Amino acid sequence: MSDSENNDENVMDEWADALAEAGDAASADEQNEADTSADNVAPAGLEPLQDTGGKNEEEVNLDVILDVPVTVSMEIGQTKLNIRNLLQLNQGSVIELDRLAGEPLDVLVNGTLIAHGEVVVVNEKFGIRLTDIISPGERVRKLG
Repeated sequence: MSDSENNDENVMDEWADALAEAGDAASADEQNEADTSADNVAPAGLEPLQDTGGKNEEEVNLDVILDVPVTVSMEIGQTKLNIRNLLQLNQGSVIELDRLAGEPLDVLVNGTLIAHGEVVVVNEKFGIRLTDIISPGERVRKLG
């Protein structure tokens, strides 16, 4: 018998032994499952739900999210330009926006409209005075 035939035969024997062991383990598991009866089953130990003390959703502690950073931006208007016109812009160019002078600005938090306001100057810096806050219900309706 050649060495390659001998190796093939050894590999086959190892596979046969492994399959036999797996079969023995499977039948032992089946026997253990059969030995377990419904009388030996115990209920899972679950902790009782904690009472919130009658607090509604608005009274939930928000401390966990108070330090999460958000991006606040003000939008004075929009327009659409093609790339040809965009590349022709230079210092002193005027871009016409879709809002009239005196219309309120949009205040966006992470891209979501939350309020309207007007520009003010405070200590030589621009600011915004909020004139209208969008209700949470209205914000949710605009998302859908």
